[in-house]
Amino acid sequence: MTSLAPLDQLITRFQQQTPIRVSSLIITLYGDAIEPHGGTVWLGSLIQLLEPMGINERLIRTSIFRLTKEGWLSAEKVGRRSYYSLTGAGRRRFEKAFKRVYSSSVPVWDGAWCLVVLSQLSQDKRKQVREELEWQGFGAIAPTVLANPRCDRVDVSATLQELDALDDSIIFETRTQDVLASRALRAQVRESWNIDELGRHYSEFIQLFRPLWKELREQESLKPADCFLARTLLIHEYRRLLLRDPQLPDELLPGDWEGRAARQLCRNIYRLIYCSAEAWLNATLETADGPLPDASESFYQRFGGLK
Repeated sequence: MTSLAPLDQLITRFQQQTPIRVSSLIITLYGDAIEPHGGTVWLGSLIQLLEPMGINERLIRTSIFRLTKEGWLSAEKVGRRSYYSLTGAGRRRFEKAFKRVYSSSVPVWDGAWCLVVLSQLSQDKRKQVREELEWQGFGAIAPTVLANPRCDRVDVSATLQELDALDDSIIFETRTQDVLASRALRAQVRESWNIDELGRHYSEFIQLFRPLWKELREQESLKPADCFLARTLLIHEYRRLLLRDPQLPDELLPGDWEGRAARQLCRNIYRLIYCSAEAWLNATLETADGPLPDASESFYQRFGGLK
């Protein structure tokens, strides 16, 4: 039990997930807390750090083994101790996903679109390409046409090349539009990106974390252990939301879009608790050289600046 009732409720909610997603939580922990401090920690201290989350040692070890097998983590033995780091491939995947989490705002949109036509691909290959591009923010505006108002042509080509689909795909880029979002375009966006469902998920996030924000603000002093647990669950839940969110320009979103309030809430809580959470990390985690190194300068640039 922590000293914060809303935090206890969030921990209980995490524990009651079936199955409990320990591997995903560990990736959140590496991306949010370990990578800024050099990226390598002793497994024993990681187990100690996650114990208050109600995760037993066996489950943590099993999850670490699975992440190593999947290429996310690599292990180094020093004596009888094992130290785990993100692999190069794991770090690239993490950077791609976490870049959205800590951004201070959504970039300005110029009205241009990228279209990818998949009509020349086999059905199986088309399904594979569609899933990957949808993860990158594309939406289907027709059975074989995907669109994205904000993407990097080089990244799209690289993705298609990796999937062995570049030669059989067609990529178009439109010019800037005078009218960025007509009524018909807004309706198409709602349909192609399932905006209403995503909005409901953002509303749930706000309902989960607003009581925690209120409780944190009322505390005279914040316990480092509680702040660490709150920060980890906050980023874990927010990261899972952003993986579903295509990050569409404001011009294409409803005026009452809950994603804006969710981002503000996440930023406010993070700024309030990050310093105490850092104290707990420094007291708990160990590297092969002893204490954690200082956080990188880029850490303090999260959410538009933490200091």
